Amino acid sequence: MNEVPPLAVVTGANRGLGLETCRQLAKAGYRVILTSRDAAKGKVARDQLGQQGLQVDFHVLDVTQESSIDQLARDIERDYGRLDVLVNNAGVFLDSIGSDDPAQDSVFDADVAMLRETMETNVYGPLQLCQTLIPLMQGRGRVVNVSSGMGQLSDMNGCCPGYRLSKTSLNALTRIFADELKGTQIKVNSVCPGWVRTDMGGPGATLSVDEGAETIVWLATLPEDGPSGGFFRNKQPIPW
Repeated sequence: MNEVPPLAVVTGANRGLGLETCRQLAKAGYRVILTSRDAAKGKVARDQLGQQGLQVDFHVLDVTQESSIDQLARDIERDYGRLDVLVNNAGVFLDSIGSDDPAQDSVFDADVAMLRETMETNVYGPLQLCQTLIPLMQGRGRVVNVSSGMGQLSDMNGCCPGYRLSKTSLNALTRIFADELKGTQIKVNSVCPGWVRTDMGGPGATLSVDEGAETIVWLATLPEDGPSGGFFRNKQPIPW
């Protein structure tokens, strides 16, 4: 009798770190649900991985819509029975959109509507996904919140308040969920993938996409004695 492979959900996965995380998890033997708000782009990404012989399914997901999250949960429960890994990768960086002037990124000029939009995707989306999908882990699983060094209070600078505030808040969610899940075998951690050559990171970034995904996948596949409630870069803990 064939063993059922563990199931992983990766959000914002039609490109970049999300797509590479799906690829690496599928190569490691996971069945992966690649999610994307854009159905056409998501299906292209799924087919790309399928052509590599990898077991990847696709599901439309808008992390800012509760109804979309609920539908994903219902479909997972119906089609798979449980969930083993959640990678909260979907995120936006809206601070400097439409401006070539770095001064526009100052907290003094921060647009509250932009802050709210950023928080909806980068914080409230992961919050609702954890609330809805962690119960499907049945007391055993891994949650990885893709954060950033720009959210570290220990190294906080000016500029980009929307992105910084959202990633600091995401780190707080990691600590809260990890603490409330003590006594279970569910591990919740944050990761800074580093400066990666994605659409967000730009062509001058120091890390390739596959290098950036390595620590994400490491946290998604932690052994039972692995850490929980931590913040990691290059598979090493970093300050909050």
